[in-house]
Amino acid sequence: MSYHQNLLLDQERLAGFHEAIKNIKGIVFDIGAGSGILTSCAAPYADFIYSVEKDPRIASKTVLFLKKYHNVSFIERNALEIDFPVKADYILCEMLDTALIDEEQVPVLNGLLKYLKDDGKVIPHGLINCVEPVFTRSEHICYDENENPQHQTLGPYEAYSRYQFGKYIDPHANFKFKLNINKEGWFTGIRITSFTLITPDILCGPTPMMNSPLIIPTERLKVKKGDTIGVDLSYQMGGGLNTIKTRVHGI
Repeated sequence: MSYHQNLLLDQERLAGFHEAIKNIKGIVFDIGAGSGILTSCAAPYADFIYSVEKDPRIASKTVLFLKKYHNVSFIERNALEIDFPVKADYILCEMLDTALIDEEQVPVLNGLLKYLKDDGKVIPHGLINCVEPVFTRSEHICYDENENPQHQTLGPYEAYSRYQFGKYIDPHANFKFKLNINKEGWFTGIRITSFTLITPDILCGPTPMMNSPLIIPTERLKVKKGDTIGVDLSYQMGGGLNTIKTRVHGI
């Protein structure tokens, strides 16, 4: 089954976005349209939609899927290279991934802010990132699929950052946080979980096809209940997983 077929089967993800999209109106940009499913959800409500996808392999199918909508202009191009003739009431941009590291959500939206009306909105609305201490045998950064857990949790997760789209976001992320340990064992990494605010009132994720938790190995420390671990974490949003750096301060 293809990646985009799996996206269409992710009912929790689609239900959340459809609930938000049914309230839109006016001019809409769908950036990184992929299969075109969000464009098709928005078409009955929007006055006009610019649906943009730069990958020619995907675009060749999406343009056929969206052909029946008379209020949709499909553009096969990098959104940051387009001179849009109007500003948007809504920008749909679902280039999401855990902590916004490996996809281009942040740099693309930063570049498109000039095309968003002063009272315009972005769907999704934002993202909340949480972190927890873990024991993991993995020696490499990896996504933690629910069907095949790659970790053992050693303490509660803490929210360490929150973002609202539609405003400029500095893609250079640097954080310092302390993690509480409530179980004896070996601390060998952190696990990041991202929750999507599709609207200020609709919280979603992770889902099977959106924001799988991310395991990041660190130095190895023996810990016991009541310990606190200091961690420095940095990465480039949109820069890829190879930009992730960690430093553990110890107990």
